[in-house]
Amino acid sequence: MSDMNKQTINFTLNGKSVSAEIEIHWTLVDLLQRGFDLYGARQSCGQGLCGCCTVVFNDKPVSGCLTLAALVDGGTISTIENGEEELDPVQEAFIEAGAFQCGFCTPGFVLMTRELIAQNPDPSEEDIRVFLTGNLCRCGTYPQIIEAVKTAAARMRTTAHVPV
Repeated sequence: MSDMNKQTINFTLNGKSVSAEIEIHWTLVDLLQRGFDLYGARQSCGQGLCGCCTVVFNDKPVSGCLTLAALVDGGTISTIENGEEELDPVQEAFIEAGAFQCGFCTPGFVLMTRELIAQNPDPSEEDIRVFLTGNLCRCGTYPQIIEAVKTAAARMRTTAHVPV
């Protein structure tokens, strides 16, 4: 490329091989929003402290506001917009429990809940609180979030559902 401020990267996004021309200073949130019109990961604190920008990079949750887009070259990204038509048990449980008000933080909580259940299929309330510490809900729906996580975990244990 002739423009030294741009770079082409190739990666897998929600199960599809994609390519994108990025500016070298773009974060993962910039890439998803500007390059693919995906707005589930949201810029909020800009310091990796609130969880609103959570995405899954190479099977691990990361702060999309702190991860440079160039680093995902050759990797795999999964977002809340994973291309599935139906809701998964975590999403269903969040809706049923009313575990959101404004919804700004919900994608990050859902992705982290999937990761928690993958690591610990039967989390205690303390396990849930500790694991989700990096996610903040400004509306204060924490009791409903904990209820949603417990419900999703129980359903996934009984149906042998594998987290997405």
